Amino acid sequence: MIAFDDIKTGEKFISASRTVFDADIVAFAGISGDFNRLHVDDVSAASTIHKRRIAHGMLIASIVTGLRSRIDDYAMIGFMETQRRFVAPVFPGDTITVNYEVAETRRSKSRPDTGVVTLAVTVTKQTGETVQQGRDVLLIESNARGKNGH
Repeated sequence: MIAFDDIKTGEKFISASRTVFDADIVAFAGISGDFNRLHVDDVSAASTIHKRRIAHGMLIASIVTGLRSRIDDYAMIGFMETQRRFVAPVFPGDTITVNYEVAETRRSKSRPDTGVVTLAVTVTKQTGETVQQGRDVLLIESNARGKNGH
């Protein structure tokens, strides 16, 4: 496991990639209850600026949390915060990848044996176009925590 003390500001890494399928969009509509025409109605979506159905922005944000990356090796205690801007659509059949950069690391004030890591997040699709930008904030165990058995 990668402890807080071993994570450095400025580090960059990339996630695995994943294709977003029509089945993902339909399943997410059912789970979330978001049956907006942009996501589930071919005829109506054809009349929008996108000309076809698009994936839910929150579906993409959710998929991002599951894509294999260096984060899976962090000694994570909790996912504290996420923030996203949805800047371009993802269509069924698009493949997404996440580019991460460690934007900030700081020792937790309330839990000094842990650290807070802020990651800049940029989600792109196979064309290279950015579809989401934002940040994730994680709580990570420090080396001291592991050594002291806390």
